[in-house]
Amino acid sequence: MAFLIGIDEAGYGPNFGPLVISATAWEVQGDPCRANLYKRLGKAVSDGPDGARLAIADSKLLYNPQRGLGLLERGVLSILALLGCRLGDWCDVWDRLRADGDGHRHHLPWYAGYRRPLPLVPAEEPLPDATEPLRRVCQARRVRLAVVESRAVFPQRFNALVAQHGTKGEALSRLTLDLLADVMAGLPADQQVLVVCDKHGGRNRYGALLQQRFPDTLVEVRKESRPVSIYRWGPQDCRVEVRFCAGGESFMPAALASMTSKYLRELAMQALNDFWCRELPTLRRTAGYPTDSYRFKRDIADCQRNLKIDDGILWRVR
Repeated sequence: MAFLIGIDEAGYGPNFGPLVISATAWEVQGDPCRANLYKRLGKAVSDGPDGARLAIADSKLLYNPQRGLGLLERGVLSILALLGCRLGDWCDVWDRLRADGDGHRHHLPWYAGYRRPLPLVPAEEPLPDATEPLRRVCQARRVRLAVVESRAVFPQRFNALVAQHGTKGEALSRLTLDLLADVMAGLPADQQVLVVCDKHGGRNRYGALLQQRFPDTLVEVRKESRPVSIYRWGPQDCRVEVRFCAGGESFMPAALASMTSKYLRELAMQALNDFWCRELPTLRRTAGYPTDSYRFKRDIADCQRNLKIDDGILWRVR
């Protein structure tokens, strides 16, 4: 057996809300470098919107403000159901994904005590159960979903990490490798592993960071280019290969990571917007991205001062 791991983020650019990084790991038979989950699971999974099959794709294909959250939510909740998770409310998702291990969100006024029921977008008509067909196909093709985990980095920590490492790209790369190390620590050490991450901005060189994060083995640089950077370590029978790819979401485990990160971030923004709209009923909601974030910050400025809410827990400086 071997493992396929995909990692992707959501919320790299905004000023409000967390950066969220997610990883998914799938156990498969055969050479992981030749495994294509879209082909193996094609009877139950599609790489785009499909009324019959479960859509697992880059979150940008499944969600935008006009399309709404329904497709993205259905995909993530169906996948978590594959792991036996039946989620009743907002907090259940955060806890199941281990996204906030130190419970920092409970100290932020817009998240404390927030328990909105799920799904956020009830279907107008009952949708076919996507979990059971996927479960049957996984069993038939000997594929197993092993891990879905996230890490949410809220503004205060995000700002501190950017100050520590100099750029937010460096902070993202280090956080990604920390999550990878956590996921791999829970997998058998004697299996081959293929890891695919979406590229971090314009960065092409990750070897030194990988060597620092995985110091017990020599990391071999196989290729470093604009389309893809590839690294390997370990013996052939339990080799780890890590790829940073432009458009990494074409790899199904990374596409699911993209969806999970985006869904968790949208849950976070739902809570933040609900808080401020309770304080200011005529306030127009925000997705947190420039330049609308500056409009939102101006609109809440007086209320923020009255509530004595410090910028440090609210606003990401980069």
